[in-house]
Amino acid sequence: MLLSALGFFLAVISIIGMYFYLKPGLPSVEILREVKLQTPMRIFTQDGKLISQYGVKRRIPVSLDDVPETLVQALIATEDSRFYSHIGVDPIGVGRAFLNLITTGERGQGASTLTMQMARGFFLTKEKKFSRKIRELFIALHMEQELSKDEILELYLNKVELGHRAFGFGAAAQVYYGKNLKQLNLAQLATLAGLPQAPSVLNPISRPERSKERRRIVLLRMLDEGYINRQQFDEASQAPVTAKKHGAELALDAPYLADLIYNEMVEIYGKEIAETSGFNVFATATYDMQKAAQEAVIQNLHDYDERHGFRGPLAQLWEPLERAVAKPVAVVDGIEQGNPSPVELPPRINKNAWSIEKVTAYLDSVEEIDPLLPAVVMTVQEKSVDVIIADGRMIQLVWDGLDWARAYIDDQTQGDEPEVAADILQEGMLVYIRKRPQDDVWQLGQLPDAAGALVALDPYDGSVKAVVGGYSFYKSQFNRATQAKRQVGSNIKPFVYASAIGNGYTLASIMNDAPINQWDSSSGVAWRPQNSPAVYEGPIRLRVALGMSKNVVSVRLLRGVGIDETVDYISRFGFDKDDIPRDETLSLGSGSHTPLEVVSGIAVLANGGFAVRPYFIERIENDLEELIWQAQPVYACNPCDDESPELEQVLNESDIEARLAAQFSQKLGRNSQKKKVKQSAQQVISSQTAFLVTEMMHSAVKANGNWNKKTFWLGTGWRATNLLQRDDIGGKTGTSNDSKDTWFSGFAGNLVATTWVGFDDASRQLGRASRNQNLVNKNPEKFNWIGNALIGTEAGAMSAQPAWIRFMQEVLKDQPQVPKKNSRRYYPG
Repeated sequence: MLLSALGFFLAVISIIGMYFYLKPGLPSVEILREVKLQTPMRIFTQDGKLISQYGVKRRIPVSLDDVPETLVQALIATEDSRFYSHIGVDPIGVGRAFLNLITTGERGQGASTLTMQMARGFFLTKEKKFSRKIRELFIALHMEQELSKDEILELYLNKVELGHRAFGFGAAAQVYYGKNLKQLNLAQLATLAGLPQAPSVLNPISRPERSKERRRIVLLRMLDEGYINRQQFDEASQAPVTAKKHGAELALDAPYLADLIYNEMVEIYGKEIAETSGFNVFATATYDMQKAAQEAVIQNLHDYDERHGFRGPLAQLWEPLERAVAKPVAVVDGIEQGNPSPVELPPRINKNAWSIEKVTAYLDSVEEIDPLLPAVVMTVQEKSVDVIIADGRMIQLVWDGLDWARAYIDDQTQGDEPEVAADILQEGMLVYIRKRPQDDVWQLGQLPDAAGALVALDPYDGSVKAVVGGYSFYKSQFNRATQAKRQVGSNIKPFVYASAIGNGYTLASIMNDAPINQWDSSSGVAWRPQNSPAVYEGPIRLRVALGMSKNVVSVRLLRGVGIDETVDYISRFGFDKDDIPRDETLSLGSGSHTPLEVVSGIAVLANGGFAVRPYFIERIENDLEELIWQAQPVYACNPCDDESPELEQVLNESDIEARLAAQFSQKLGRNSQKKKVKQSAQQVISSQTAFLVTEMMHSAVKANGNWNKKTFWLGTGWRATNLLQRDDIGGKTGTSNDSKDTWFSGFAGNLVATTWVGFDDASRQLGRASRNQNLVNKNPEKFNWIGNALIGTEAGAMSAQPAWIRFMQEVLKDQPQVPKKNSRRYYPG
């Protein structure tokens, strides 16, 4: 034993000698101090509301002053009780480990100090080799010489891996408890302090029992060290495990918007830098507008889906009891035979029914698709049903939440209105339910088959104020607002009419609204474009023709201007020439464009003729919340004589953030200099042409003329003015052949927006909906205006426009109307 001890001390002396010999080659103090913690990229709305977070490693840096003393005590007691007295290597711990080695022949775990753990975490691997251990000792000694104890502890608190991709205790508090460190109690802090030893097997989510035992060990060490008393130990050790997995605390989950920004950041910075540099990226969209857009798209798709009928349950979990059927009453000589009055029967017990425990366990495995919750029907009454959801709550769906659900037969046909709940649901059915946002009533739901999109922007600088690419990003990451090129139908007409106005036509120009029958000798088929509906007015002014969306007039205008001239003119609005058909179907919207392209074109009309560029990122900050990049858009003004806001940034060109910011600006074609006069966007059409087309679009969204004088007529988008009760709006409906794509695009206040509804399967028609008297009875004064009570063939005004109206109703409710004399739309600049 004496020889062993002597050998141990000789080894220690040799190691110390080796340390001083190798010290010049160890990591410098500057490297240690400048080790940059990998922190995720966070994306905010323009007004600072968190909408997403990207990065494999979740990290919330904390300073030592922000860490509860209890956590520090728990760590020191458990991991390194002599932390503040040793030199980076604990001789007592090393001696204990060495003794264990020579007595058992096995390498133990008890010799590492917090400093050694830090050395391993920053610079080494976890392999159990003597060579690695010696390097770990050297780096630990070096760290103790160059850094203070508090600096080492703070690095440890922010660096250590704690499971579920949480690095550092700030992130762990959020991941496991959804709180910051100062909000945690003793039991929770002790749980976190027990994680560094083996986060994968000791964490309270995956292994709650092992975590609870580890917590007890931590509390015992704290009791032994005098940090807590026996009462605190008893209370904390007996406390229930309260941890569950939490994501980032999002003010709004806006994945389609966040994904656009994330991809733009990755394109410029690269994936690793974008995800680990702690960027705070601020969108051009505001919280209120983005939220309103998402709710409008979701509600509109539910409205479409529900007026076409209920497609049935997701599954039938058990066989229900046979539905009781009333016996017919015979009438003999005018006297009813039998008992016509209802008889109270005792409730029947279904022995096939699952227990509540089995039902809730099953529901845990069924996907939630916000705002839809999976539920199982437990009982069916005459006009209501009771369902249970995954957390065990029993919810009653009253008739008001069921009466929409007539049977879906196909896209063109629906069944009869239900009369009782049993016409719709049976016991044991797995269904979706949702809470209506307008009145908090729970109702039967289903995942919409149709898809939708909405994009809104400021027409004067191109900043995107809201973007929604579908019903659920988690079901389909395909962003229909920016990626789906779909036939635009009559949404192309404002641009065709602009071409005509730009080539000498006026709002009062008379065109012949009469059928066209043109023989095509090359195909042997006559082309007969028709109005929808097939009503022809004869001579008609352009203002009325656009407002009533007369197809044949659009064709005649194209012929009058010429196809090549029209294609060139329409391309000024930002449409790719390759996507514009070079035949007469162009005038009816046979070309395919994305909603973002369409709304960008509408912006040119709304802002007086300037081609602003859509952009999604307003500014970028580094992890210290210092501004490193600010968008410098071009504006719809000429001249632009006022200066843009001064950027508060002083960056060295050798700084990586400065260089990356410069790359970002160069890539996007925008300026990031410290001070710059506003740049004017290119004026692609005259302000006079823009004014005249928007005047026609005003007429397209309201009732016009005088009924008594027989001059009354409705624009195809008349519901917009009826529901918004504003005079500063204009727009255009759009429907492709066979109602496969439906659109509405327009302006209101100082916003432009486009909505689209269709199926992802471009060959599928949106169909038609027959009258559902149950829905009409609920709100007869608004029947056929907006919502799921609409009837008839699906078209732009019926399918897409309601989402546009809902969005504008919400975002403009507190905004005054914009008089023409004050609107930049008419007096750009």
